[in-house]
Amino acid sequence: MTSDRLSRLYDLMRIHQLDALALNPGQTLTYLTGLQFHLMERPTLLLLAPPQEAVVVLPELEAGKLSQAHFPMHAFTYGDNPALWGEVIRQACQAAGLDGRTVGVEPLRLRFMELNYLRAAAPQAKFLSGETAINSLRIQKDASEVEAMRKAVKIAEQGFLRMLKHVKIGMTERELAAELSLQMLRGGSEPELPFSPIIASGPNSANPHANPSDRCLAAGDLVVVDWGASYAGYYSDLTRTLAVGDVESELRQIARIVADANAAGRAAGKPGITAGEVDQAARAVIAAAGYGQFFTHRTGHGLGMETHEQPYMFGENKLRLADGMVYTVEPGIYLPGRGGVRIEDDVVVTADGCESLSSLPRDLYQVG
Repeated sequence: MTSDRLSRLYDLMRIHQLDALALNPGQTLTYLTGLQFHLMERPTLLLLAPPQEAVVVLPELEAGKLSQAHFPMHAFTYGDNPALWGEVIRQACQAAGLDGRTVGVEPLRLRFMELNYLRAAAPQAKFLSGETAINSLRIQKDASEVEAMRKAVKIAEQGFLRMLKHVKIGMTERELAAELSLQMLRGGSEPELPFSPIIASGPNSANPHANPSDRCLAAGDLVVVDWGASYAGYYSDLTRTLAVGDVESELRQIARIVADANAAGRAAGKPGITAGEVDQAARAVIAAAGYGQFFTHRTGHGLGMETHEQPYMFGENKLRLADGMVYTVEPGIYLPGRGGVRIEDDVVVTADGCESLSSLPRDLYQVG
């Protein structure tokens, strides 16, 4: 599997006129090698410059991981003295033949520290964004990736349902977020969740990316719950909205509108249409109901080893969907000072349409 990924990457590098690729620890490095490294004060770099053998620079204490790599690598290790790191990286760049070549990097991942080391080690190299090639490599998921996300969705859904049993008036947003995290971990999620759950109640629910606070849940609140689980390195990302006791009629009305917009966005997905058309389908429902100005973000984003990746579902995006692309559909309406509703599902494009990986009911969940 990984050798095939490496071959596809090298094909894409040729298409995008990249002689080499320099990667920091992160999802792309793991996707290709099967190895996981954390960004820390010690630099780690994977240098891919075909036809040379892959080169990796890493601390001596991490070298034991290389036995699990999915393809051979020429390793350059270093100790704890930072004064010696630059020379080791220079030797690695020389082995990869980096100087004088066009080297792609991940613009959202490669740090200033590693870039400085690379520039010093290969002063004649040209460093530019390899984002297009990397996105093309990872944007269409294979069957094993989709299955991992399906399991991550299932863990998240079961954790949410168990959390609901603990919801009560007077508990804080932080307490509910902690309970949800605990239930997902107990249900099989990997410890590193895709993001900390968002629990936003009452007026806070009108802020799409609110942080859980010490605000207590109260009767009449809407509560936006945005959460996800992790399985085998792949993520889920879901949102449902709770109603605490009796909520005012307009808040119930916007919940119905958002559910309809979510259904329209899910139904729109199929091979050949643009990502923008998914956004337009969901947005049209909310605009027709008179709440267009209160839908303040894109309809969704790609999902996989990262919580946010390609494709991005905004109205102007001309990227055409293809079999295996996974993304979220998450329309919302947010009434400042009063409350908001968001409903989010994870979907995968199939050969002839789109399948929702998530299946929880999309109506308001009555609690309290």
